[in-house]
Amino acid sequence: MMRARLQKSKKSSTITHPSNCCIINDINRDASINSSSASSKSKLPLQIFGLVSKDRPWPRKERNCVFYSTDCDKTALINNFQKRGWQKVPAFDGEWNLYWACSQNCRYIFGVDHPYRMRSDQMINHFPNSMELSRKDLLVKNIKRYRKDLERKGDALAETMPMHTKLGVGGTRYMHLDIIPMTFVLPSDYNLFVEQFHKNPASTWIVKPSDKSQGIGIYLINKLSKLKRFAYEARTFYPHFHRDTCVISKYIDNPLLIGGKKFDLRLYVLVTTFNPIKAYLYNEGFCRFCTQRYDQTEIDNVFMHLTNVSIQKNNKEYNTIHGGKWSMQNLCLYLDSIRGEGVWEKLYRRIKETIRHSLDAVAPVMANDRHCFEVYGYDIIIDNNLKPWLIEINTSPSIQSTTKNDCTLKTRLIDNVLDVVIPPSGMPDERWSKTPSKESLKNFTLLTPVVLPKSRTKMPTTVDTLPTGKKSMCHQRKAKNLMKCLVGASMPTPILTKKMAKKSKTLAKRCTTNVSLSKRMSK
Repeated sequence: MMRARLQKSKKSSTITHPSNCCIINDINRDASINSSSASSKSKLPLQIFGLVSKDRPWPRKERNCVFYSTDCDKTALINNFQKRGWQKVPAFDGEWNLYWACSQNCRYIFGVDHPYRMRSDQMINHFPNSMELSRKDLLVKNIKRYRKDLERKGDALAETMPMHTKLGVGGTRYMHLDIIPMTFVLPSDYNLFVEQFHKNPASTWIVKPSDKSQGIGIYLINKLSKLKRFAYEARTFYPHFHRDTCVISKYIDNPLLIGGKKFDLRLYVLVTTFNPIKAYLYNEGFCRFCTQRYDQTEIDNVFMHLTNVSIQKNNKEYNTIHGGKWSMQNLCLYLDSIRGEGVWEKLYRRIKETIRHSLDAVAPVMANDRHCFEVYGYDIIIDNNLKPWLIEINTSPSIQSTTKNDCTLKTRLIDNVLDVVIPPSGMPDERWSKTPSKESLKNFTLLTPVVLPKSRTKMPTTVDTLPTGKKSMCHQRKAKNLMKCLVGASMPTPILTKKMAKKSKTLAKRCTTNVSLSKRMSK
C-alpha cells in the first residue's frame, strides 16, 4: 500500500508541475553532456570560435544576413562590414560566418590537438601555417629549396650566370631567381656568414629577428664584434626551440633615392587558395619614406635606414599630414619622367614576378584549407639599378590609418577583398570554386605563373631575315668585304648568293668607272 501511494504521489507531482519536468530534463541533458565531455580526452568546450562537433551539428536557423567577428576594431574593417548590413557577434559563441582574426587565434583553431572542424558557411582570414611565408627564416629556407628543385628539374628559371661574372647583392648566380639579398640564419649559419664576411670586410649587413615586425630588434653591423652572442651560441649545443633565431642579410647600400631619402614599397597581395595558386596584386600600394636623408656611413641612425612607420613617427621631422607616404601613381610618374617612358611598366612586371616566385616557393608546404584566404603585406625595396628586392612579408599588415589618404586606401582595399572572397550568393561557402568575376576584381590584378620569353634563335646569315637596324650593318660589312676582294686584299672571298652576286657586279662597275674617272682627271 505504501509503495502504491508513493508511485501515485510521484505521478501527481510530475503532472501538477510541468515546469519542474522541464527543469529536470534540462538538468539531465546538461549532466549527460558534461559526463560525455569529461570522458573525452580533450576538455575543451563545445562552442569555441564557431567550431562544430557531432554533438553540435550545423545551425538549424536560416541566415538572413552574414554574422562577422573580428579581433581588431579598425575603421576600414567595421565600415565595410556595416555597409553590407552584416551583424557583429562574439567570436566564442560560434555564430559567425566571417572571422577576421589574429594569427594566434587562427593557429589555435587549426591546432593539431583541436578535435573540432569549421562549418561549411564559415571563413577565416588566415591559412593554418601562414608563418611559412611571413617568418623570415622559413621564407629564406623555402626560397632556397625552390631554387634547388627547379635546378634539379632543369627548369629555365634556374638558369645561372657564368662563373667569371661578378656576383651582385643577391649573392647567387641565378639570373631569374635572385629575388632576396644574400641571407643567413643565425646562429646555425654563423660560420658560413663569417666566411662570406671575410671576402668583403667593408660590407654592411642588417640583422632582423625571425618572428618580429614593425622594425623591432633590427640593427645594422659592419663588424663581427657585434655578433659575439651568436658566435657563442654557434659553438654550444642545446635544443633549437630555445634559441632566438635571427636572419642577417646583405644590406642594399645602393637604394633608389627620391629627394635624397630612402623608401620602400608596401604592396598588398590577396591569396584565396594555394592549390592551385590564385593570387591577386592590389594596384594601389604606397611608398614609405624615411624622415632623414640617406647616408651609408651612419649605420646607427634608424631614421635614415628603416622605413617602418612605427619607427619614423618617433622622429621630430615626421609629417603627420602625409605620413611620409607616396602613392604608386606618383612613383610611376616620377620614374617615367626621370628614367624614361616605360620604365615603370618594366619595373612593375619584375615586381609581380618576384611576388609570384615567393608564392610558388611556399605552395608545396602550405596547408591549403577551403575556409581560408589571406591578405599579405609585401615590403619591397628598389635599388638604383631599378631591381626589386623582397625584404619582408607580413601576414597581418596594419589596417590602422595614419592619414586621410591612408584611410581611404585601406577602406577600398578591404571592400575589394570582400568582393573577391565572398561568393556571388553573399554567404560564405566552402564548396565555391573561388573564381571571382572580372567586375569583382576591380583593382586586383591576377598574378600569373612566371614564363620566360622565348629564347632567341641563332642569328640568321641571310640579309633579308635580319631586322632593319641590323640590315644596314650587314650591308656595310659585306660591302667592305667585297671592296677588299675587288682591290686584291688578302682575305677569303665570302659565299655569295644570287642577290649578292648582282650587288658585287654593280659595285665592280662603279669601282671601274671611278678608276677611269680618276685617271682622266689626273691627265
